Amino acid sequence: MEHTEHIEHTDAPKDMKSKIWRTFWILLAFTVIDIVLYFMLLTTHSMWKNAIFIVLGVVKAYYIVGIFMHMTFERKTLKYTIILPMIFVIFFIALMIIEGNFTLSVR
Repeated sequence: MEHTEHIEHTDAPKDMKSKIWRTFWILLAFTVIDIVLYFMLLTTHSMWKNAIFIVLGVVKAYYIVGIFMHMTFERKTLKYTIILPMIFVIFFIALMIIEGNFTLSVR
């Protein structure tokens, strides 16, 4: 019986700990911006407010999935398999917000 050595696939950089801390601080900054904007725009209900929160949410999700879930170190085909459906979901959410805004303005 032939003995084969198991080699684990990883392309993670050696300074992963510093990348995780940098990502933590970036996510903290975006979260603080998100909260400040929420309280500044508390009384206004507009399409721009929704767009700002959606964009900030997508940016935070990118950092969480990319660094904490190690997606930036995967092959392109796996990245596209996950990212392309998410683009369609975001597009669908944007269309629902636009349609809801139109329905609200018609009434």
